[in-house]
Amino acid sequence: MPKTTIHHPLAQQPAPPETLTRLLAATGVTINGHAPWDIQVYEESVYRDVLTKGTLGLGQAFIEGRWDCKRLDEFFHRVMRADIDEKMGGMAKLTLLGEVIRHSLFNLQAPHRAYQVAQQHYDIGNDVFEAMLDSSMSYSCGYWQHASTLEEAQFNKLDMICRKLDLQPGDRVLEIGCGWGGLARHMAKHYGVQVVGITVSVEQQTVAKERCAELPVDIQLKDYRDLHGQFDKIVSVGMFEHVGQKNYAIYFATAHRLLKDNGLFLLHTIGNHKTALHTDAWIDRHIFPNGKVPSASEITQAIEQKFLIEDWHNFGPDYDRTLMAWWDKFNRAWPELQFKYDESFYRMWKYYLMCCAGYFRARQGQLWQLVLSKRQSNRVYRSMRPLPVS
Repeated sequence: MPKTTIHHPLAQQPAPPETLTRLLAATGVTINGHAPWDIQVYEESVYRDVLTKGTLGLGQAFIEGRWDCKRLDEFFHRVMRADIDEKMGGMAKLTLLGEVIRHSLFNLQAPHRAYQVAQQHYDIGNDVFEAMLDSSMSYSCGYWQHASTLEEAQFNKLDMICRKLDLQPGDRVLEIGCGWGGLARHMAKHYGVQVVGITVSVEQQTVAKERCAELPVDIQLKDYRDLHGQFDKIVSVGMFEHVGQKNYAIYFATAHRLLKDNGLFLLHTIGNHKTALHTDAWIDRHIFPNGKVPSASEITQAIEQKFLIEDWHNFGPDYDRTLMAWWDKFNRAWPELQFKYDESFYRMWKYYLMCCAGYFRARQGQLWQLVLSKRQSNRVYRSMRPLPVS
């Protein structure tokens, strides 16, 4: 990303406008207060940017060092719990309207745009992700019920997926959005299946191929709409957020076409507490371009007459814990990473992880795993969860 000038604070912090003070009153957040979740505003321009650009202005001002907060995760938790982020968007009507129009009129996830998110986010540098993630390089929510470390939580998540899919030796499995190959490797190594994994990231494909070199795993650089063949099982982890509402029909139609009649499809996705007409402007600009988090009703409408829901598992609070574990690892690795990335990148990455943690802590964000089957299936599916540790 381009270099950003980090602004230095003024000698005296500017007083906030009454509009923002009144808006934050219900959250327990005080501008220039003394609590760890209170924000410290160093430049008056912050207020103008928040009032005119909403969350986009707030996030950009943080990257530039014009405001700060000791417990950024708790700031976001309190703001989102009271839905202040949505009210901020209401004040910045022109910015919000522009986002709504953009998402409504254009297919932001059309095939020619499919690789943009990889180029901007997933291909920034494997060193960042290697430092932040566990050894499997799982860039999705861990399952913490019987885990005390990130490594355990991600292993348990991968294994739970395999058991929910009832993987059997010799199964041919399609993974839509295979990341750096962690799940593909786990499925092939521990369950004896053959895996075809697809990604739109050149960097991910390179690493995944290396990690799965000795296993029956084929990693392809491909958009899901270009897939052909038949599979016993299909799994997609943390990719559906990049599909977009305009493409839900073709996404599920493609999965239906590729899945054998007696097969199972596991969809692992972030979910929003309500249907939204657009994604957060800051996240869209700086982290995941063209993304869209689905609501429950959007998913159920899209799968109607295509799939039956065998199981719907929500463990959204586990994403909060996962994100905080990622932040801890990234922050500890920063002394080495800082030779390649500047301070603006550090502040952007902190803002990204902390605002996402607040999103899940406030329960605006959910984490869903759905197990889907065709109506033609004659299997009897029994929902499963990991048994308590004895």
